[in-house]
Amino acid sequence: MFWRGLSVALLALLAGCTSTPDAAPPKTAGSVDLQRYQGTWYELARLPMFFQRKCAQSEAHYQLREDGRVGVLNRCRTAEGEWIEASGVAEAQVAGRTDKLWVRFDNWFSNLFPDVAKGDYWVLYLDDDYRMALVGNPNREYLWLLARTPDVSETRRLRLLQEAEARGYDTSALIWRQPDRAIGQ
Repeated sequence: MFWRGLSVALLALLAGCTSTPDAAPPKTAGSVDLQRYQGTWYELARLPMFFQRKCAQSEAHYQLREDGRVGVLNRCRTAEGEWIEASGVAEAQVAGRTDKLWVRFDNWFSNLFPDVAKGDYWVLYLDDDYRMALVGNPNREYLWLLARTPDVSETRRLRLLQEAEARGYDTSALIWRQPDRAIGQ
C-alpha cells in the first residue's frame, strides 16, 4: 500500500512538472503616441467584467498630463439611462514604453492598497489613424474594442475581432454596446 501511494504521488509530481506553461502574453501595438491617443474612446464591445456589469454603453476620456501620466475618466451608462463615472490615472509600467500602462482609479480601495489596486492596460492594437484600438491585459481576462465613434462599419468591427483573435482572445463572450434607442426605456 505504501508503494502504491508513493507511486501515485510521484506520478502526480511528474505530471505537474511536465504540464504546459501558460500562454505567452499577447502582442501589443508597440509605441503609442499618447498625445494622439488622448481624447474620447467609445467602447464597442468588452469581455464581461464585474465593474462594468451594469453598463449598457461605456466611454473613456484620456487627457495627457504635464507629468507624462494620463488622466482617465471612464463613464458608463446603465440601461436605465443613469451615468456612472470613475476617474483615475494611467502611467507607463516601464519608463518609455507607452503600450503597457498601469491604471489606478480614485476610490477607497486604491487609497488603502495603492500597489495592489492597479490594473494592466495594454494597448494591443491601434490603427494608423488612431480611430480604433484594442485594449486588454496580459492574462486575456479583459478586453475592450474601442473606437472614436460609438458606431463603426462592419469592416472595422471585423478587423478588431480579427486582431483580438490573433492575440488569443476568445471573442465569443463579448458584450456589445447597446444602441441609444435601447437606453432608458
